[in-house]
Amino acid sequence: MHDPRAIRDNPQEFDRGLTRRGLPPRAQEVLTLDKEWRALETRLQEAQALGNRLARDIGMAKRAGGDAADLMRQSAENKAAEARFAEGSAAARKRIDELLAALPNLPAEDVPEGPDETANVLVRTVGKPPQFNFPPLPHEALGEKLGMMDFARAARLSGARFVLLKGGLARLERALAQFMLDLHTREFGYTEVAPPYLVREETAYGTGNLPKAAEDMFQTTGGLWLIPTAEMPLTNLVAGDVLDEKDLPLRYTAWTPCFRSEAGAAGRDTRGMIRVHQFNKVELVSVAKPEDSAAEHERMTACAEEVLKRLGLAYRVMLLSSGDMGFAAQKTYDIEVWLPGQNAYREISSCSNCGAFQARRMNARYRPAGEKGTRPVHTLNGSGLAVGRALIALLENYQQQDGTVAIPPALQPYMGGLEAIEPDG
Repeated sequence: MHDPRAIRDNPQEFDRGLTRRGLPPRAQEVLTLDKEWRALETRLQEAQALGNRLARDIGMAKRAGGDAADLMRQSAENKAAEARFAEGSAAARKRIDELLAALPNLPAEDVPEGPDETANVLVRTVGKPPQFNFPPLPHEALGEKLGMMDFARAARLSGARFVLLKGGLARLERALAQFMLDLHTREFGYTEVAPPYLVREETAYGTGNLPKAAEDMFQTTGGLWLIPTAEMPLTNLVAGDVLDEKDLPLRYTAWTPCFRSEAGAAGRDTRGMIRVHQFNKVELVSVAKPEDSAAEHERMTACAEEVLKRLGLAYRVMLLSSGDMGFAAQKTYDIEVWLPGQNAYREISSCSNCGAFQARRMNARYRPAGEKGTRPVHTLNGSGLAVGRALIALLENYQQQDGTVAIPPALQPYMGGLEAIEPDG
């Protein structure tokens, strides 16, 4: 959510940010509504003050035995006016909030300007893709040859864009998640959380998923929403809170299933596990002071990268353009892992600094030491990592010519010492 006061102070900067997002200027529209709301608020406060004076005068007149009829008539008229001003103010405030709620976060100054992924900037490349002396297979072919990845049965159970894993691959997926959680909690100081997978509408609103991305989510008949990412419940852990400065930063991690309708992905990645309705992910969330959030963003990205380094997977880091970032982000790094089966880098993590955008929607604040007032915190989120895509990367990068898949040393303790996955039967 945007701060109307900041728009009032610098409307040109607000419009410039929207233009960089590929959107038309809206500052004047916001300011017109804001002026209307403030005028109604002034009239409301004046009516309330007059009501208080009239109530005192009526009391004094009655105590003195005088005639209070005229004062009581004025009071009744004033109460009616006060109700009109209150209703008008609430309606104007609602229009402002609805307008601002539909506008994305503004990009940070160092975010490259561009309409889509074609304007993203390569930050660094780490590791070298493996060289094979045989044609590498894509993960779906490998999984089916192993007899442990079944799309046909998943489709009979649930429809398209679902997968069923069993045996060694089911165990490997679990091992990946446990490895990531242990790394983030033991070495990087994140607190593990087991959050609900169903959340209320205000929770989804707080992170910016509603109303903008409603079509990308699943809703129950009872009105709750299935989480598309654990960012939603983890970030909302501080909703409505006033935090002490000494307690920041807060760092949370969670391993959860994620549910996405993939409404805008028709015809894309229809084979395999790249884009499915249900997948597992280890999420990272930080709550920080404004002056620390840029450094926290770099730290979070490094934590996600460390997973790939220890798994021995080649990857690159991209700085997303203003037109390719998510709705709530002001700056995003995408981490893309090398997939031999596609001969391409594919996203496995997005790490975003949302600034105060989500905090204002959630009313999440902190009290700086020595100050009476409060300020919005900054929130950050990132995949640390998408477990299903990490499984894809392991299958494709560690495939062997004999049909087995080697297990990297970092995961072998989580697999009972197993060094390779062999075909079932």
